Amino acid sequence: MRYETVKNLKDEAFKRSTGVSRAMFEKMLTVVKKGLRDFGRRPKLSREDQLLMTLMYWREYRTEFHIGLTYGVSEATVCRNIKKIENVLMKSGEFRLPGKKALQASDTLIEVILIDATEQPIERPKKAKTALQWQKETTYPKSAVDCELQDPGNNRYSIWNRKQA
Repeated sequence: MRYETVKNLKDEAFKRSTGVSRAMFEKMLTVVKKGLRDFGRRPKLSREDQLLMTLMYWREYRTEFHIGLTYGVSEATVCRNIKKIENVLMKSGEFRLPGKKALQASDTLIEVILIDATEQPIERPKKAKTALQWQKETTYPKSAVDCELQDPGNNRYSIWNRKQA
C-alpha cells in the first residue's frame, strides 16, 4: 500500500488503514523529514512511503520480507528504513510512550474477580459394546497331541475334539 493510494481516503478510512489519524501522520511526517538528512543516492521510497512502511510493520505485524514484496525492495532495506524512522521519532520526544510509573496511577481502583475453575466430575455415557466384544470367545486345544480330528478327510472345516483320558 503506497502513500498515493492512502492519501485520498477519508479520515476514518485513513485511520483504519494506517492506525493513526491523518493529523498525527502529518505530524510524524514533518518530524521524519526534519530528522533524516538527504545525501548520497536518492532513496527508492519517498519519506511518506517509509513512514507508512513503518506504521504497517507496527500495526499489522507483517514480516519485513512481506513488506519488502509489497514495496518492491529487499528485506534489508525494509529493516534499515524501519530502524531509521523509529530512531527519528524517538529522538524527537513527541511520540514516546509514557513510562512504567506514569501508567501505574495510585488512584486507580482495582477490581478483582475470582473464578472457581476446579475440575468437576461429570456423567459420561456408557460405552457401547464394539463388534469385537460381541463375538463369542472360541476355545482352542492346548496342543495338537491332545486332540484328534473328527473328520480327517476335510481338514479345513474339521472340529478338534479333546481326547478323553
